[in-house]
Amino acid sequence: MLQPRLINVKPIKELKLQLTYENGELRLFNVAPYVSGNWYSELSDFSYFSTVKLLPNGVGIEWLNGQDIAPHELYENSVLI
Repeated sequence: MLQPRLINVKPIKELKLQLTYENGELRLFNVAPYVSGNWYSELSDFSYFSTVKLLPNGVGIEWLNGQDIAPHELYENSVLI
Protein backbone atom coordinates (compact mmCIF):
# COMPACT_ATOMS: atom_id res chain seq x y z
CA MET A 1 0.00 0.00 0.00
CA LEU A 2 1.27 3.46 -0.84
CA GLN A 3 1.13 5.77 2.10
CA PRO A 4 0.61 9.50 1.71
CA ARG A 5 3.58 11.85 1.94
CA LEU A 6 4.48 13.07 5.42
CA ILE A 7 4.32 16.86 5.68
CA ASN A 8 4.93 17.49 9.39
CA VAL A 9 6.25 15.77 12.50
CA LYS A 10 5.76 17.06 16.03
CA PRO A 11 7.30 15.44 19.13
CA ILE A 12 4.98 15.17 22.10
CA LYS A 13 5.45 13.87 25.62
CA GLU A 14 5.67 10.17 26.44
CA LEU A 15 7.79 9.45 23.36
CA LYS A 16 5.03 9.98 20.83
CA LEU A 17 5.10 11.71 17.46
CA GLN A 18 2.20 13.56 15.91
CA LEU A 19 2.39 12.96 12.17
CA THR A 20 0.59 15.03 9.55
CA TYR A 21 0.14 13.60 6.06
CA GLU A 22 -0.63 15.34 2.77
CA ASN A 23 -4.09 13.75 2.64
CA GLY A 24 -5.04 15.52 5.88
CA GLU A 25 -4.59 12.52 8.15
CA LEU A 26 -3.29 13.30 11.62
CA ARG A 27 -1.72 10.23 13.20
CA LEU A 28 -0.02 9.34 16.49
CA PHE A 29 3.06 7.11 16.54
CA ASN A 30 4.46 5.61 19.76
CA VAL A 31 8.26 5.57 19.68
CA ALA A 32 8.63 3.96 23.15
CA PRO A 33 8.96 0.35 21.82
CA TYR A 34 11.98 1.44 19.75
CA VAL A 35 13.88 2.99 22.66
CA SER A 36 16.39 0.26 23.51
CA GLY A 37 20.07 -0.35 23.00
CA ASN A 38 22.74 2.34 23.07
CA TRP A 39 21.79 4.14 19.88
CA TYR A 40 18.02 4.41 20.20
CA SER A 41 18.15 4.92 23.99
CA GLU A 42 19.13 8.55 23.30
CA LEU A 43 15.50 9.07 22.33
CA SER A 44 14.43 8.64 25.97
CA ASP A 45 15.78 12.14 26.70
CA PHE A 46 12.91 14.42 25.65
CA SER A 47 15.22 17.31 24.76
CA TYR A 48 17.00 15.02 22.29
CA PHE A 49 13.74 13.38 21.20
CA SER A 50 12.48 16.87 20.32
CA THR A 51 15.23 17.27 17.69
CA VAL A 52 13.29 15.03 15.29
CA LYS A 53 13.05 16.52 11.82
CA LEU A 54 11.22 15.80 8.62
CA LEU A 55 13.45 14.62 5.78
CA PRO A 56 13.23 16.39 2.40
CA ASN A 57 10.11 15.61 0.37
CA GLY A 58 8.47 13.89 3.34
CA VAL A 59 10.37 10.65 2.82
CA GLY A 60 10.80 10.05 6.55
CA ILE A 61 12.06 11.44 9.83
CA GLU A 62 15.45 11.56 11.51
CA TRP A 63 17.10 12.66 14.75
CA LEU A 64 20.43 14.49 15.08
CA ASN A 65 22.58 11.39 15.44
CA GLY A 66 20.93 9.57 12.56
CA GLN A 67 18.27 7.49 14.29
CA ASP A 68 15.30 7.05 12.01
CA ILE A 69 12.14 5.04 11.57
CA ALA A 70 11.05 3.76 8.17
CA PRO A 71 8.20 5.74 6.59
CA HIS A 72 6.03 2.66 6.10
CA GLU A 73 6.46 1.79 9.79
CA LEU A 74 5.42 5.28 10.82
CA TYR A 75 2.25 5.05 8.77
CA GLU A 76 1.29 1.43 9.37
CA ASN A 77 1.99 1.47 13.11
CA SER A 78 0.39 4.80 13.93
CA VAL A 79 -3.22 5.51 14.86
CA LEU A 80 -5.57 8.18 13.56
CA ILE A 81 -6.26 11.02 15.98
